[in-house]
Amino acid sequence: MAPRAGLSADRITRAAAELADEIGFDNVTLAAVAKKFGVKDPSLYSHVRNLRDLRVRIALQGALEMTDDIAAAVAGRSGKDALIGFANAYRDYAVRHPGRYAATQSRLDPTEVADAPGAIRSVELTTAMLRAYDLDDEDLIDAGRLLRSTFHGYATLETSGGFAHGRDTDTSWAHIIDALHQLLTQWPERKETR
Repeated sequence: MAPRAGLSADRITRAAAELADEIGFDNVTLAAVAKKFGVKDPSLYSHVRNLRDLRVRIALQGALEMTDDIAAAVAGRSGKDALIGFANAYRDYAVRHPGRYAATQSRLDPTEVADAPGAIRSVELTTAMLRAYDLDDEDLIDAGRLLRSTFHGYATLETSGGFAHGRDTDTSWAHIIDALHQLLTQWPERKETR
């Protein structure tokens, strides 16, 4: 059976990513994507294996897009300026593409991301940005986890309407980035564990 004219794995993934932003990542189904193309579900199976395969593709596309945005935002910057660029690009992507962003938070098998440029580059960008704070390898991991937790938590709460207080969210965000910068410049000494 010949593949349906005009369909490709990339085109299906792009459509599914757009759909994820519209209706939520968890609501993306093969039937919903097929409907966007005006075809039956089986027409997609020549290009994607199953729903899991499609969701992994959305996650990898989102990771690559977000990483590209972050790379552009930190290019030529260091220290606090790089932190600000990184944080703003992260938040902007999560708010602009909530479904794709949710996909990037999916737990993926290491074999699914082993050669994914977005996942690899994300780690490299985070590490490079944090190197300006003179952290050793173990502290880089802890600091990276702190930033990801903070950025993810803020973006998730913001997009879900979780900030009901009247204070401007951009003002709060700027203060949080200032606090993170201070923390990173005064990173606590690691205590020996016994």
